[in-house]
Amino acid sequence: MKRVAVTGLGVISCVGNSIQDFWKNLVDGVCGIDYITEFPTDGLPVHIAGKVRNFNPEDFGMDKPFIRKQDPFTIFAMAAAYQAMADSGLVAGENIDHDRLSTYVSSGIGGFQTIQREVGKMIEDPTGQWISPLFVPTMIADMAGGQIAIKYGAQGSCIGFVTACATATHSLGEAYRAIIHGYTDAVIAGGTDHCAIAIGAAAFGNARALTRAEDPKHASLPFNADRAGFVMADGAGVLILEEMEHALARGAHIYAEMVGYGSTCDAYHATAPRPDGSTQARCIRQALDQAGYDPEKDTVYVNAHGTGTQLNDVAETLACKLAFDENAYKIHISSTKSMHGHMFGAAGAAEAIATVLALQEGVIPPTINLDNPDPECDLDYTPNVAVKANPNLGLSNSFGFGGHNACIAFRKI
Repeated sequence: MKRVAVTGLGVISCVGNSIQDFWKNLVDGVCGIDYITEFPTDGLPVHIAGKVRNFNPEDFGMDKPFIRKQDPFTIFAMAAAYQAMADSGLVAGENIDHDRLSTYVSSGIGGFQTIQREVGKMIEDPTGQWISPLFVPTMIADMAGGQIAIKYGAQGSCIGFVTACATATHSLGEAYRAIIHGYTDAVIAGGTDHCAIAIGAAAFGNARALTRAEDPKHASLPFNADRAGFVMADGAGVLILEEMEHALARGAHIYAEMVGYGSTCDAYHATAPRPDGSTQARCIRQALDQAGYDPEKDTVYVNAHGTGTQLNDVAETLACKLAFDENAYKIHISSTKSMHGHMFGAAGAAEAIATVLALQEGVIPPTINLDNPDPECDLDYTPNVAVKANPNLGLSNSFGFGGHNACIAFRKI
C-alpha cells in the first residue's frame, strides 16, 4: 500500500484565520469564545459562541458575486482550502493531473443560515414565491466540496461525508484510504460548519447540549468537574493529503505522515455515547494498529474529542484506558475545544491540524480552564499550560451524534 503525506494546511476559526495565528493562540492558551454580537440573543438559552471574526472572504480569493451567493459554511471552507492549496503548492494540470486530485470536504449540517432565512420566507408567504432559486444548491452539505473542486479543477472523486461532529475526521480518514489504495494522488480534505446562529442556539440549547455559562472565557470546560455542556463555534479546516512519492518527487514540504484511521459506530443512542467507551476504544485501537504503535518507543499525543459534556468526557477517558491499556497514563492528551469551542463538522479538521503541528513543533497544546479536574477523568489532559514533549505519534478523536466514531493517526517525519 502507498503512504500518505500531509502537504498543506488551512483553517478558519475563532482563534485564528491563518495557521500561524491558530497555532500560536492554541499554544498560548488563548480562548476565542466570546459574547455573540452578530444577532440578538435576548430570550435564547445561550449568549456565547466561538464566532469567526476579522474575516474578509476577499482575502482568500473570492469575489463579491460569489460571496453573495454562498452560505457561510461554504465561504469558510473555500477560505481554508485557499490556504491549504497555496501551502501545498499543488496546481491541477501542472504538478498533478486533474483526475488524480480529489475533494472530500463536507459539513455536519450544511447551509444552516440559508435554511433559517428561506424557511422564514415560506412561513411569511406560504406560496413560496420569494424562495430563492439558489436555496437548494446553497444549503446542501456537499456544496462546500463541490465549490472547492470547481475552483481547483479537481476532477477526481468529490465526496461529502456527513457524520455530525465526526464529519471532518471521516473525510480525512476516507481520503487516506483512497490514497493508500491508489485511487487518487491527492485529496483536499476536511470539514466546515456555521451553526452558531439563532436557530442553532435554540436547537442545541433546548436539547441541553450547550453550557449556560455566562463567562465566555470560562465556559468550555473539558474534563472539568464543573463542565455543563459544549460551546458552539464556527469555522473550517482543510488538509492536503498526498501520496508520499508524489509529494517527494515535487519537493513538497511534508508536515507529517498520516498512518492510521479507525471508524466504528456505538449503535447505542442518537446523542449519547456508549458509556463504557468500548466502541470508541475499538476505533482508537484500529488507528493505533495501522500506525504500528509501540508503547516502548512511541511518545503519543491525543487530541481528544473533549466536548465538555458530562457523558462524553467520561466515556472518552474510559475509551483511552481500554485502547492504551496500562500505557494510558503515559500519553499526552488535550482538548483544544477548550479554546476554539466545538466547530461541529469542522472540528475534526481543525483538531487534526493541531495534532499535526504538535508533532512538527514538539509541543502539546493545553486544555485550558482545567482548574477542577473530574476524578473520573484522571489521565494527563495537559492542564492550562502547553508542554514540551516531542511526541512522534499523534491521534485525533471525533465522536458524533448518531454514534459515529472516527480516529486518525499521524507520525512525525
